[in-house]
Amino acid sequence: MPGAPASRPRGPRPPDPRPLTGEPLALDLLNTRWTQDGAVRDLLEDADGPAVWLAANGLDERFRADAQTLRRLLVAREAIEAAVQGTGTERLDDVLEHGRIRPTLTAEGPGERAEFADETWGPAWLAARDYLDLLTRAPDRIRGCAHEACTLHFLDTSRNGARRWCSMATCGNRVKASRHHARSKEA
Repeated sequence: MPGAPASRPRGPRPPDPRPLTGEPLALDLLNTRWTQDGAVRDLLEDADGPAVWLAANGLDERFRADAQTLRRLLVAREAIEAAVQGTGTERLDDVLEHGRIRPTLTAEGPGERAEFADETWGPAWLAARDYLDLLTRAPDRIRGCAHEACTLHFLDTSRNGARRWCSMATCGNRVKASRHHARSKEA
């Protein structure tokens, strides 16, 4: 049945190993690939990765974490990355062709519902659509971490819009420590 949750063994799901989570859906999909200890890690290469990502974003009850959904997520991740880097928007448009927003009327009033001819496109389409929403709301606040070795992205929600790092505790401290070390060496 389309849209039914994937059958999975009962028990605890592997923890989300990513250093940055909780970003808007489009950026969270980009952040499924990161650098750790000089090596590129990819949540979506691990057998449990798609289920971990769907659960982290509250999508695990609606969509399956199967091979087809994974392929769609990888297509969307590359499309969003190309759009963020300014190297093309065609691939994002291709992902967006697999769904639509249907206006609805609910007991609470007007609403919307995302619809897909093929449910395996659902999570990928939602991430691509989220990127469009970010461009509408705050295009100048979509950022890549300023640390040269970091590949993570975030939505800058700081009051003055001056956030530079994915995390002050990791990348921010590394930059500050290397500056301090350089100044100490000079002295």
